[in-house]
Amino acid sequence: QVQLVESGGGLVQAGGSLRLSCAASGRTVSTYAMAWFRRAPGKEREFVASINWSGDKTSYVDSVKGRFTISRDNAKDTVDLQMNSLKSEDTAVYYCAGSRVTAPTPLSSLYAYWGQGTQVTVSS
Repeated sequence: QVQLVESGGGLVQAGGSLRLSCAASGRTVSTYAMAWFRRAPGKEREFVASINWSGDKTSYVDSVKGRFTISRDNAKDTVDLQMNSLKSEDTAVYYCAGSRVTAPTPLSSLYAYWGQGTQVTVSS
């Protein structure tokens, strides 16, 4: 069984940066596609970014393209989300997810493993 634990969330001013990290334990996720999703207050969970098993294919929701970067370190079983130029609309709980599908996908139903989430609050 895979356990995912997110860290790095917090309070930041608009225009600032945060780096989220997701650490996997239990079994390696080096062959899994990994992703970040978020849920803003009063809204549905939303896909943010995904990365394939080898790290050479990524996918982003349009609203974060050019600002967020997803990366992974398979030797450490970690996945990071670098968030720059943050906006108030990025405020949400961010979740790390892992899928046995190897290609990046925005479909939450394909992700079997989920972390507990980390809060990101962007003040304007």
